[in-house]
Amino acid sequence: MSETKYPPWYAHLKAKHGAYVQALEQLGEAVRREGPLPEKIANLIQLAAAAAIRSEGSVHSHTRRALQAGATPEEITHALILLTSTIGFPTVSAALSWAYEVIDKEKA
Repeated sequence: MSETKYPPWYAHLKAKHGAYVQALEQLGEAVRREGPLPEKIANLIQLAAAAAIRSEGSVHSHTRRALQAGATPEEITHALILLTSTIGFPTVSAALSWAYEVIDKEKA
């Protein structure tokens, strides 16, 4: 991800605490390399976890990453609606709205 694409808060955090953010980014890269899952699937799993903890920023991030890894909007939607019986409709609905903020922005 290029420097200009970071959300404002993340860019601020990166500027103020560069070593910390670099360590987080390296951890993310390491865990993705550790297993056989394709990048698209790994991002859909992380998207589901982000939805489960109601993290709007993480839903945005993993939606962007899933799209970049080749996921379609339909796959992202399916990954989220699969969670309904586990995390409930209100949480899924919120996650869908956050994901579609990214999807709609990418389409524009």
